[in-house]
Amino acid sequence: MHILVVHNRYSSAQPSGENKVVDQEVELLRAAGHRVEVFERRSDEIAARSLPGKAAVPLLVPWNPAVRRELAARLRTERPDVVHIHNVFPLLSPAVLAACADADVPAVATLHNYTQICPPGTLQRDGRPCSECVGTAPLPAVRHGCYRNSRLATVPLAVSLSVNRRRWWSGVERFFCISAAQRDVLVRAGMPPERLAVKHNFVPEPGTCRTADGEHVLFLGRLAQAKGVPLLMAAWDEIAAGGGVGVPLVIAGAGPLEREVAAWAAGRGDVRYVGLYDTAECQKAITRSVAVVAPSTWLEAFGLVVVEAMAAGVPAVAAGHGAFVELVEDGTTGLLHQPGDAASLASCLRRITAEPDRNREMGRAARSRYEQGFSPAVGLERLVEGYRTAIAGRSGGGESPPPVSNGNAGSRRDTRASRDGGTG
Repeated sequence: MHILVVHNRYSSAQPSGENKVVDQEVELLRAAGHRVEVFERRSDEIAARSLPGKAAVPLLVPWNPAVRRELAARLRTERPDVVHIHNVFPLLSPAVLAACADADVPAVATLHNYTQICPPGTLQRDGRPCSECVGTAPLPAVRHGCYRNSRLATVPLAVSLSVNRRRWWSGVERFFCISAAQRDVLVRAGMPPERLAVKHNFVPEPGTCRTADGEHVLFLGRLAQAKGVPLLMAAWDEIAAGGGVGVPLVIAGAGPLEREVAAWAAGRGDVRYVGLYDTAECQKAITRSVAVVAPSTWLEAFGLVVVEAMAAGVPAVAAGHGAFVELVEDGTTGLLHQPGDAASLASCLRRITAEPDRNREMGRAARSRYEQGFSPAVGLERLVEGYRTAIAGRSGGGESPPPVSNGNAGSRRDTRASRDGGTG
């Protein structure tokens, strides 16, 4: 199968689970024998623009005509079977949909967040759930300055959502929702349910699993309020006041709360702030964890770090809402705390560190859950299934979609395994 992946890469200065997912899917498809090419822009490019060029970026968010022309020309020349769209903000824009229509190539899109119904994509304002813009004109988002706390910065996103809503819904043959929780929200918001399929993100085999009891509790991600960083700090202070749990908290990542986190951790023996880890360092930190903690206050559409922990045989402590409810089986593969409640989070962290035997049992269950629902074999099967459905939908069912390339014997075994055991 010939696939063209469309993605606006997020800034390299901060960790991006979305960039990681895109790269891993491209590698997975290529390893299985599919021809995969990439049409991309990088947010890092903005810094090198002239002052007028930077000033013009917000105007390109709702519509970038140059991208439409460039992508349509490439599609007509290369004739891929399907286009897989990921992020289009800020430099690509929904003009990529018009390019697909111009060249008559079917498109699928992965919904990594809630930008289809909420300008900043978080369904959150001031640290609390918010649905004011859902199903209506996104004027509340502009009024509250929901993107970067700026009305001016929010306007391009609000305009894009308003003028392109129907274009998205009619121009994409198949939307990949990365959790059932996300799909439920989008269906309630009015998106066409027949085009929304659940396709969890997969996680590559880590190559090693936890073999000891672990050395620390790990937070790995963007240092932002939505990720529950202030909540974690409050919970850990409560734990420290009660004598601690015997292992330190390691915080790895970057983001707007970086200075606050560094100041909070300075001089403490029970907290280590280590900055931004590379991929190898992340994996090593996970496999050495007693537990990974994901206390997000917003409704996560997925929860990549939780599944990365599962792959390494490490249980998670996560907020009991959004996608975490379907990723973590409370008491079996990890623990769920009351969202936004520091005392509940502290209690769960005490529990998961207090009983090593129970912790190891949860780690084994987490690894089993990963193998059944989030392995590369399952990820490949569901990607290809979605592509074939989109191609058949565009052809009206009258043409057979391209055969699935087996790549090699290992790929054939993986595909069979995902059909037999994929239940995520």
